[in-house]
This record gives sequence, C-alpha cells and structure tokens, in this order.
Amino acid sequence: MAQNRLLIQSIGKLKNNGIRITPQRYAILQYLIENDTHPTADTIYQALSERFPNMSVATVYNNLRLFTKIGFVKEMKYGDASSRFDFATTEHYHAICERCGKIEDVYYPGLEDVESVTEDLTGFKVHTHRLEIYGICMECQSQEQTN
Repeated sequence: MAQNRLLIQSIGKLKNNGIRITPQRYAILQYLIENDTHPTADTIYQALSERFPNMSVATVYNNLRLFTKIGFVKEMKYGDASSRFDFATTEHYHAICERCGKIEDVYYPGLEDVESVTEDLTGFKVHTHRLEIYGICMECQSQEQTN
C-alpha cells in the first residue's frame, strides 16, 4: 500500500515538472520503489528488458539521472564500481558489506543535525552529506563460519 502511494506521488511530481510518463519511465520508477536493493542501472535494465525488449541501458541511465535531478532518487558512487541508485523518501545512511557489496539502509535519528553542527564547527556551507558504514553482512559471516 505504501509503495503504491509513493509511486502515485512520484508520478505526480514528474507530471508537475512537465515530464511525460512513458511506460519505461513508469517501470523503472516502480522497480526502484519495490526493490530496496540499491540496484545498478544494469540490474534495472536486466530486470525490465524482457518486458521492454526495445529499451536500452541508456534509457535506464537517462531516467535515473532525471529522477536524481528531481530529487527522489539518490546516486551512490563508489570509486570505479557502477553507481547504485536508491529511491529515498527520508534521509538515511548505508551499511555496506565489504565482501558481497550488499547495501542495507540504516535509519538513525541522532545524526539528523550533522550538517548544522558541521557548519557551526567549520564554517562550511554544507549542501549534503553521506554516511557509510563498512563491514561484513550476516550472510557472508555465516559463509565464513561454515568454511
């Protein structure tokens, strides 16, 4: 139910910005909302290519860039690795597995004021921030114990 509401709100935001809702655009947005796995553009393309055989990876990238520009998708860049994309309705952080690359959302209200504190301490005009915590996920830990 909440996913449908997010999809409807996002479609409304696109329409309010004068952006046409194509079937591919709708499917990409729906995939992001329904799959909180922080997918790459290629992952999204692979998942939707059977439904949209004429859709290219470039179409997926272009739509992800558009969603990022509008502000309801965040691009997560990690060095040389492919960017991951996160449909973000609230500010949150990420725990990242150093072995398999799995990304879990972390909601921690104590860090909400980190930008204003940083501005006060450094004089920086902060535009945004990102917090990542690296470790080994439960699945990888289990695999280590069985080996």
